[in-house]
Amino acid sequence: MKITVTGSLGNIGKHLVKILVANSNEVTVISSNEDRKSAIEALGAQAAIGSITDTDFLVKSFTGSDAVYVMTPPNMGGQNIIENTVNAGKSYAEAIVKAGVQKVVMLSSIGAEFENGTGPIAGLYHIENLYRTLLPNVNVSFMRAGYFYTNFYSNVPLIKGMGIIGANYPAEAKMPVVHPQNIAEAVAEELQTSTTGHQVRYVVSDYVSLSEVAKAFGDALGKQLPWVEFTDEQSLQGMQQAGLPAEMANLYTEMGVAVREGKLQKDFDASGAPQVGSIKIQDFAKEFAGAF
Repeated sequence: MKITVTGSLGNIGKHLVKILVANSNEVTVISSNEDRKSAIEALGAQAAIGSITDTDFLVKSFTGSDAVYVMTPPNMGGQNIIENTVNAGKSYAEAIVKAGVQKVVMLSSIGAEFENGTGPIAGLYHIENLYRTLLPNVNVSFMRAGYFYTNFYSNVPLIKGMGIIGANYPAEAKMPVVHPQNIAEAVAEELQTSTTGHQVRYVVSDYVSLSEVAKAFGDALGKQLPWVEFTDEQSLQGMQQAGLPAEMANLYTEMGVAVREGKLQKDFDASGAPQVGSIKIQDFAKEFAGAF
C-alpha cells in the first residue's frame, strides 16, 4: 500500500513508520522540520517537508495514497489552541477530499464525544464531527487513545523536588493510559485493514487508578511515592510556574476536572473499557525510571 503519515517521527510516528515499512508499504512521512528528512529516509520512508496548514502541500502529499494517518500536534501554539487545532483538522479534511483519499485513520482521544469541559480534547470533538460531515463517503477510523504514558514525564521535576506525584484529581480516580508504541501498532493495523464507513476504536494499554500509577513509579524508582491531589488553583499555578502558557494550563486544569468527575472515562467505560495494548503501567514504569 501507499500510505502517508503525518506527525513526523514523534512519539507515535517513529514506531508507526517502522511497522509500515517492515510490512513492505510505500510510506511518505510529513514533517515541518527539514532536519527530519535524513532520519525519515533512514527508516526507508520518503519525506515530505511542509506545513500542515498549507492545504496545497497536503493535497500533493496525499494524492495517490491508499490510506492516510492524520494527527494534530498536541500544542498548537500558546493562544487560540482549540481554534488552531480545528483549523488544522479542516486543512486535512479539505486535502483528503481534493486528493481523493478513501481511507483515513485519525488520532483522537478518550473524551472526544464531549463538545466542551475536556480541556484540549475539545478540539478533537470538533474534528471528529468535521470529518463525519465533510467526509461522508470516506472510510474514517477515529482512534480514541488513552492518556499517553509519556505525559507522566512532566512530573519528573515534582518527584525530584518534593518526592510526590499528583494533579487535580484524586488517587482513586481511574485513567485509561496508553503507550505510544501500542497506538502505533493499532494505527498500523487499522491503516492496512479494509473498513467501511466511520468507526470509533479505543486504544488503551491499561486502565489504572492514580494510586497504582504512583506505586508503579515508586517501585521502579525504589522509593515511596505518594499521589497528592491538588486543588484546581494549585494545579493551574504549578503549571504556569513551570512555564506552561496560561491558556494551555487552563485547558489541562479543565481536563483534570473531567478526570476527577469521571466524564473523560464515561464512554470508554460504556464501551466495555477495552485494553488492547500490551505495555502495562509496570512495564512503562521501568522506562520512566530509566529516563528519570
